[in-house]
Amino acid sequence: MPVSEPLFQIDNLHVTVEGKEIVKGLNLTIRHGEVHAIMGPNASGKSTLANTIMGHPRYQITAGKITLKGEDVTALKTDERARKGLFLAFQYPRAIPGVTIVNFLRSALRAVRGTDMPVREFRAMLRETMALLKMDEDFARRYINDGFSGGEMKRAEVLQMGILKPDMAVLDETDSGLDIDALRTVAEGVNSLMDDKRGMLLITHYQRLLNYVRPHRVHVMFDGRIIKSGGPELAEELEAEGYERITGGKPAEEVTS
Repeated sequence: MPVSEPLFQIDNLHVTVEGKEIVKGLNLTIRHGEVHAIMGPNASGKSTLANTIMGHPRYQITAGKITLKGEDVTALKTDERARKGLFLAFQYPRAIPGVTIVNFLRSALRAVRGTDMPVREFRAMLRETMALLKMDEDFARRYINDGFSGGEMKRAEVLQMGILKPDMAVLDETDSGLDIDALRTVAEGVNSLMDDKRGMLLITHYQRLLNYVRPHRVHVMFDGRIIKSGGPELAEELEAEGYERITGGKPAEEVTS
């Protein structure tokens, strides 16, 4: 597929949760090598969007389409979307005591690739990825998120992204609960994994993550829609002035960009 075509596209997406419409006609286009950020106040539908992109069964798509590399993935299950090249880093990753990170990563890679990688080759790739992310190899021997700090949980998610090498990564509030040092470390890892073949969508409340992972485009989501888009300066504007100036306290259908 020519790289001039969108890598990832959402067209007129409508999503309901337990009968209530949360996402209300959202459109988004991300091209190869682009980082986009979605910001917005609480209850604007950001995490619903992230889970819908990854195919969570609780979120029902009632209209619209999600396309990856020119292929309609709207009806695919979560594991099928992962095999196509989609990845979601969770806001609150769960602990799995008794399962080491290294074993989990090898299982995840096998599931996405459809074939097993020889142990020696996998361990070489793991060491290379951890070196790129400036992570101690002992980290991979720990149980998944068991007793982890917020920063360690998010670094584990970034490590998973580095091993799976998705075409399109969605990071749902990766900066949540991180102090400034942990945020900088995680952001450095994210930056090291980006290249001109991939795309990334950052979902966040605050501008601080975007100080370290510089987006090409910033979008404001409110009441289930994107109501304004701009360059990186839009995030700085939101940080300084808040969302009220854009939303005006009105329902999203009354707000123009």
